[in-house]
Amino acid sequence: MILVRQEIGDVLRDFRLQKGRTLRQVASKASVALGYLSEVERGQKEASSEILASVAEALDVPISMIMREVGDRISVLEGIQVFPDVVPDDLVASVEPELSLR
Repeated sequence: MILVRQEIGDVLRDFRLQKGRTLRQVASKASVALGYLSEVERGQKEASSEILASVAEALDVPISMIMREVGDRISVLEGIQVFPDVVPDDLVASVEPELSLR
């Protein structure tokens, strides 16, 4: 089973490490408790959208970039090797037939 919170935590940790920042630095700048951010990074807690926005800002990374990376990682876990920039017709058609491009 894919846990979105685990992927979010992994992505946040990866961005933090890429930026060369400590957990303490990011937690302080984001006004988030150190222990809570640690649990988010380990996939033990789910972060609210407000917390994600604060952490993204503290990392100087657009939240859209964080979410795109999470989506890409989940796609790989689901076995999707190509990351389409648009929703494929067959997926749209299965949800809302009137939106199909066929």
